[in-house]
Amino acid sequence: ASAAIIRYLGLGNALNATALNAIGTRYVCLLNATDLEAIDPSSLRLASLNPSACSQEAKNILYQKAKKAFSDQHRLPAYYELISPYLGGAPAVDLKALSKDNVNMNVTTFVALRRDSLMLLTPREVQGLLGMNLPELAQWQNWAPVRDWILLQKQSELDKLHVGLTGGTQEGYINLVTPKFPAPSSAPLGTIAMALHLLPALLLSFLMVSSLS
Repeated sequence: ASAAIIRYLGLGNALNATALNAIGTRYVCLLNATDLEAIDPSSLRLASLNPSACSQEAKNILYQKAKKAFSDQHRLPAYYELISPYLGGAPAVDLKALSKDNVNMNVTTFVALRRDSLMLLTPREVQGLLGMNLPELAQWQNWAPVRDWILLQKQSELDKLHVGLTGGTQEGYINLVTPKFPAPSSAPLGTIAMALHLLPALLLSFLMVSSLS
């Protein structure tokens, strides 16, 4: 499959909708970043792909392509179904906007989101994304990345979801770290005290010698 794709592209052929459908979900991950960047976003309107098994770089590129391809349907209910296969490459700002649209994202899609994007979501935004599927999140709370997300949230905010998520930060908890200052000198304390006691006399002697000279 890889050889066939390389040969096809080597002859100067474009990755149009027909080619993308021929490649399909099974082989789309064989395309490198340069090939993916060359895809015309409009081609994704007629192609059926799911890059969930691809590298994060590939997911990011295809998400941006899909976002452009379906931008004219952004306010329509069908938009979520069209963009859903590509959400593994969505930045946090787009997920936050999507959380306001009552999309009822399934949990398997949620846990496959970009980790850095997921970690920036608030409990309320997660509730907006999952909707009626929110109770299923409790089944994933001991597994990454949901567990990592929980640890970043206040427990009081998690409690407002009413689905039994635990492990968030408790109110009023402060992580105290005792600073360790280096000793001012390696000399014994008795020696330091003696030097401080004799300092005025030493200074006086120095001034007298200086004036006499």
